[in-house]
Amino acid sequence: MAKVAVFASGNGSNFEAIVKALEETPHRVVCLISDNEKAYALERARRLRIPYHVFPFHTPPERKDSEERILSLLRSYGIDFIALAGFMRLLSPLLIDAYPNRIVNIHPSLLPKYPGTHGIRDSYLSGDEELGITIHYVDYGLDTGPIITQRSFRRSGTETMEEIEDKIHALEHEVYPKVLIELLEAMDKNQ
Repeated sequence: MAKVAVFASGNGSNFEAIVKALEETPHRVVCLISDNEKAYALERARRLRIPYHVFPFHTPPERKDSEERILSLLRSYGIDFIALAGFMRLLSPLLIDAYPNRIVNIHPSLLPKYPGTHGIRDSYLSGDEELGITIHYVDYGLDTGPIITQRSFRRSGTETMEEIEDKIHALEHEVYPKVLIELLEAMDKNQ
């Protein structure tokens, strides 16, 4: 059984999808980490009875202190794997090196196109006919880690930004939990 920590900064819909999907497996989300005390993900964690912790990341000294405290907390939970789900901060080598090839992220564009915090908006404005999501390992860069999988759809060209956003989120909620389960099962087999 793998113990998973999810990191989220916002709404937390991917966090909730992951929690619910893992309920059907031996794996569990055991905590939520956020950098945003106003994130709706915290309300979802309360409702799902998942412990949550908020750490500031606003300045470099806060970031270093927060990451040291997060690492200590993750060790106390016995965390095996980290899933970033709308976490809007880059992780430093301190955390990445502590969990090599065991931190993944979901991004709402077909990387390497449109990295960063506005993937959906940038994809929408691009005029690209094919839009989608990327699940990738986290490295030191901004959405530059090795790609695990991508899923896409063709746009008609008449969709609103909100309709594209809904399609992206539906793909995320369908694909991300499945990929996490596959990765966790593979990790169990290799131990």
